[in-house]
Amino acid sequence: MATPLARTCSRLCGWLADRKLPTFLRAPVYRSYARATGADLSEVRLALADHPSLGAFFIRRLKDGARPFPGDPTLLPSPVDGRVQQVSPIERGTVLQAKGRPYAVAELLGDERAAAELEGGHAWTLYLSPSDYHRIHCPLDARLARLAWLPGALHSVAPKVLARRPKVLSINERAVLRLECPLPAGAPGHWGVCYLVAVGALNVGRIRVVGVDVHAPAPKPELSFDRGAELARFEMGSTVVLLSPAEGFVPDPRLVQGLALRMGDVIGRRGASAPGPGAR
Repeated sequence: MATPLARTCSRLCGWLADRKLPTFLRAPVYRSYARATGADLSEVRLALADHPSLGAFFIRRLKDGARPFPGDPTLLPSPVDGRVQQVSPIERGTVLQAKGRPYAVAELLGDERAAAELEGGHAWTLYLSPSDYHRIHCPLDARLARLAWLPGALHSVAPKVLARRPKVLSINERAVLRLECPLPAGAPGHWGVCYLVAVGALNVGRIRVVGVDVHAPAPKPELSFDRGAELARFEMGSTVVLLSPAEGFVPDPRLVQGLALRMGDVIGRRGASAPGPGAR
């Protein structure tokens, strides 16, 4: 579980981020934030002054068409803006976090049976920095079949921290989403399942899932998402782990650690090598 200090720190950061700024200060503050982090203001949908707080700016929406998704259902697009932290096969119930550090899929998902279902598949770990767009979009046409909120620590998930601290992703707070996807004709049965794990971190204790009341976190059976539709969001920055079973998607071999991705960039293809990032 998160230490009292980490929890207090995160709550304080959240409280400060939610404080409304005077209208005349908003644009200068957000421009300063963008200069410090590298955030791209040219793609923000609303005027800067229309974001009442830093927290609201942090989860800013993008202009329509800023992140197109591929139309080909055999391609796997990135659900987020971010950087490749790790791409790993799922072998003997484990995946790699960073620097070759293994951790158990069952611990990450909080579910032994789900881990067994993914054996032989692949995992993509994508890190979101403070500069990135922080909404998570559904990579496939899918039904949210199950949602689990797992309590845990609030360690930083910055790459340099993951390189020296084992198992951060499987012990931090996280939301585990089981997505069931329509099967194309002739596809093996398990291609219809993937898992998306939103991992909380220091100062990032708030993860929201679209259509789900955080106080009653059980998705309705009819809760479905089109490919590219908003699925969830971080109210600060963190990490997403996307997991596909053996009959699912194979990673693009050109994905390397640290590679910058935009949401919608292709990161895999069903059962074959994928085109490079940026392919549509």
